[in-house]
Amino acid sequence: MPKALVIHQPGGPSCMQWEDVEVGDPGPGAARIKQTALGANFVDIYFRSGLYPHALPFITGMEGAGVVEAVGKGVKNVKPGDRVVYGGELGAYAEARLIPAARLVKIPTGISDVQAAGMFHRGLTAQALIRQAYRAKRGDTILFHAAAGGVGLIICQWAKALGVKVIGTVGSDAKAAIAKKHGCTYPVVYTRENFVAAVHKITKGRGVPVVYDGIGKDTYPGSLECLAPRGLFLVYGNTSGPIPPVDTTLMMKRALYMTRFNVYSYAPTPQVLARMAGELFRMVKSGKIKIEVNQSYALKDAARAHEDMAARKTTGSTVLIP
Repeated sequence: MPKALVIHQPGGPSCMQWEDVEVGDPGPGAARIKQTALGANFVDIYFRSGLYPHALPFITGMEGAGVVEAVGKGVKNVKPGDRVVYGGELGAYAEARLIPAARLVKIPTGISDVQAAGMFHRGLTAQALIRQAYRAKRGDTILFHAAAGGVGLIICQWAKALGVKVIGTVGSDAKAAIAKKHGCTYPVVYTRENFVAAVHKITKGRGVPVVYDGIGKDTYPGSLECLAPRGLFLVYGNTSGPIPPVDTTLMMKRALYMTRFNVYSYAPTPQVLARMAGELFRMVKSGKIKIEVNQSYALKDAARAHEDMAARKTTGSTVLIP
C-alpha cells in the first residue's frame, strides 16, 4: 500500500504520521496519480496547525507532480502515462492519490517533475498576483514582502520582464542578495530598516500603487502607509499570523482598497487554469523566469521542512520527494 503523512489531530510538525493509506480506483471525472515530487508551501503549515480547520483525519499539501496511473469515466484531458502537475487540491503529502482530473495540467517537454512541483502553486500565485489581481505595467514601482521566498523570486523575475521595479522586503543581507540577483530593484532588510521610510524615500513620497503582503500581522498596518492614493493592499498570506480586524479609518484618507487573495478564485475553470499555466510555462521555458528548488526533503521528513519554512530558513522553492 502507498504511504502518506496523515493528520489525526492538528498541531506541530510531529502531528503528521507516516501511515499506509488506501487509494482505490478513480471514480467519474477523477484520476489516480503516482506522485514523483511535491511542493511544500506555507499553506500546508496553516492546515497542519489548525489555522485553517479541516475535517479529521486528513492529509495536508496542495501541490504535486506525477504520472497518471488510471482515469475514471468521462476524463478526456489526461490519460494513463501522462506527466501531470496540480495545485490547490488538499491531500498532496502521499505517494499516490486520487484527484479531480480537471485540476491536472500536463507538464510540457523541457520541464522536469521537480521543477513543476516546485513552481506550480507559487507560479500560478505569481501569475494571478502580477497579471490579474493587480496588472503590473511598465514603469510601475511595487512593494512585495518576502521577496526572497518562493513566490517572491518568481514575482521579481516576472516584474523585471515587464519593466516593473520591485521594492522587496527581506530578512537578511544574504536574502537581499538573492532577491537582487533575481530582479528585485530595491531590497530592504526589514530587520534593520524601516520599510515604510524606505518606500517613501524611493518613491519620493508618492507611495506605491500596490503592496503584495504575504507576511500579515507583522507588516500591517505599515503596508497601508506605503500606498499611494487609491492604492491596493493585496494580502495573499499570513506567515507571521493573521491580520487583526482592519481599522478602515486607516484606509479612508487616501481611499485605499484591500483584498484577501486566493489564487484558485482566479482559475475557476480548467480552461482558465490551463491558460494561466501555459503563460507560466512559457516564461520559464523562455529563461525569463528561473525556478530554483533550493531545498529538497524526503516526503517522510516533511516535519523538518515545515520547521525550516516556519523559521524562514528557506529560499526559493521547497520540494518533498516520495
